[in-house]
Amino acid sequence: MNTLNKLLDRSGPGLDLLARLLLALIFIGAGWSKIGGYESTQGYMQAMGVPGALLPLVIVAELGGGLALLIGLLTRVAGLGLAVFSIVSAVIFHADFSNPVEQIMFMKNLAIAGGLLLIVAHGPGRLSLDARLFR
Repeated sequence: MNTLNKLLDRSGPGLDLLARLLLALIFIGAGWSKIGGYESTQGYMQAMGVPGALLPLVIVAELGGGLALLIGLLTRVAGLGLAVFSIVSAVIFHADFSNPVEQIMFMKNLAIAGGLLLIVAHGPGRLSLDARLFR
């Protein structure tokens, strides 16, 4: 077990980067797809009781927050914002527990929020702009 712990300690910076990358991808992809499907996304938001006028803010939050996570810039702020965004999105868009797919989507959002909160608690790691700029 001691050898495994040493190996994991050495791979920590790479794992931090990988974790940020994997979490960032869902937000970058989602934000980008909302640009391409702007009108349909706006219609879906309105059908769920959310003003479609908020879509530009959603796109900025997802793309901006995702990119910030990816490069590790203001990572804790971005992580906290995206965690809150994920929880709010789960409650608004995926709270139909009579639908198994929506139930899974709800839990997925909560799991993503949990991963983001770990980054908020422990920071972005050494392979980040935060580590270089804010030593």
